[in-house]
Amino acid sequence: MLVRSHAEEQMDADDLDPAVYAAVVGDLARVNVVTLAARPTLAFLARAAARSKSLRILDVGFGDGDMLRRIARWAAKRGVSVELVGVDLNPRSEAAARVHGGAIRYVTGDYADLANEPWDVIVSSLVAHHMSHAQLVAFLRFMEAHARVGWLVNDLHRHRFAHAGFPLLATLARWHPMVRHDGTLSIARSYRPDEWPPILSEAGVEDARVFRAFPFRLCVERLR
Repeated sequence: MLVRSHAEEQMDADDLDPAVYAAVVGDLARVNVVTLAARPTLAFLARAAARSKSLRILDVGFGDGDMLRRIARWAAKRGVSVELVGVDLNPRSEAAARVHGGAIRYVTGDYADLANEPWDVIVSSLVAHHMSHAQLVAFLRFMEAHARVGWLVNDLHRHRFAHAGFPLLATLARWHPMVRHDGTLSIARSYRPDEWPPILSEAGVEDARVFRAFPFRLCVERLR
């Protein structure tokens, strides 16, 4: 079994050049296309939209905003009214995301600072494995308290095959070397299905669904 890593990822460095960061998150957006990363989030939103045709959505840790742009296209095709907001601690993310345009509000800062705003849905993608245990528990509590319709954690599944195969994929696709390094490390930092229930219990979350999504995604969903 692949033991969970706690090593720091290179893209999280405070002194990383903004141009390098933009190149890395741009390639990560391409990784997300190849690995069908948006599929679990869009399927979750379809279930949420069955409860409410108008959704105010917060995406925590938006990177270059690729998930929010996918959500915007999905909603437009299906006639779902959405207000899209992204929040990210890294100021380089906002600069990288705004280049793509779109009617999306990007905020640099802590998600906790948005607690007074009304949210129907809170989502995150490839964020949970970046958090410490305490940060993850606090994040789950925040979502449980503030997402009226529900929330979704869309993250990686720690698996030997994915860990061994991603460096090869990244090399063949000629993604940024930091994507190869951090992507492989991200898999090692992520969770396995049996590790989520104790975390959810500590956060006081009941009735959440932990499920796998092809390929090598591990998600946690809570719909009210």
